[in-house]
Amino acid sequence: MATRTERIEARIAPEQASRIRQAAEIENTSVSAFLVSSAVARAEEVIATNRETTVPPEFFDRLLEELDKPPTVIPELARAARRAAARRTPASE
Repeated sequence: MATRTERIEARIAPEQASRIRQAAEIENTSVSAFLVSSAVARAEEVIATNRETTVPPEFFDRLLEELDKPPTVIPELARAARRAAARRTPASE
């Protein structure tokens, strides 16, 4: 188990504190342990939700079809890419 050196504080309404104490008691744990485990579980959920993008199968199939097509050259974009590459290339080369 990692050494616990960090501290987080929050101000909450008395009703919220009462509910949290009640839940911790039901779980037979301290309020602190209950808050930490609940917050960590929620943090993991939020992180996981924002790491993945779920799309309908039809969208994904269409995306793959488009990626399989030969590229379309957009002249303005090609010129911009050449200008950007020229700026990155040292004059001595």
